[in-house]
Amino acid sequence: MPSDSSIQMGNDAVKIEATVLYADLADSTILVDRYKPQFAAKIYKMFLHAAAKIIVANGGTITAYDGDRVMAVYLGGSKNTQAVTTALELKWVVGNIIQPALAEKYIQTDFRLKHVVGIDTSELFVAKTGIRGSNDLVWVGRAANHAAKLAAMPDSHQTYISETVFKNMRADVKVSDGRPMWESLAWIEFDGRKIFRSDWGCVLG
Repeated sequence: MPSDSSIQMGNDAVKIEATVLYADLADSTILVDRYKPQFAAKIYKMFLHAAAKIIVANGGTITAYDGDRVMAVYLGGSKNTQAVTTALELKWVVGNIIQPALAEKYIQTDFRLKHVVGIDTSELFVAKTGIRGSNDLVWVGRAANHAAKLAAMPDSHQTYISETVFKNMRADVKVSDGRPMWESLAWIEFDGRKIFRSDWGCVLG
């Protein structure tokens, strides 16, 4: 995995084949507008902490936190399955652990935590940008861009993946007890290309 110390400033860059996952807290604008800052901060921390733990447990590397979302990168032969497993487990944890805990502690609120995960895979160029003493890595390629945009899809479903990810992940994250876990749809915003979405959540570990 490229790191800050392995890439130099200037024209240096590393080319990798990687799967990128973005996990995004939905309706965060409503959260900060309608609820107290302390409550909003608690929601951010609970969601991002859970996402981070599941990402690492499934072999991903966290590359950035951006407000209410986290970006992770997966490498290797099982990178697509690992990323999708992360998304399915995060859906289960949000629905079966975080939301019940919120409902028990904050009885007076009707807030429901919603999130969306976007995943794509492609070749990426990783470079260092900024100025000396204040810089960061940038991940340039389709997977990084499209995963972020897929994470902005409607929260009627919690996971959106590209067709390439779907074709290259294992069967055990496609079907459960003979039932398909995914449905295809046309991504209208991007030339109608096929993508897949799922509202399944499960613990696969």
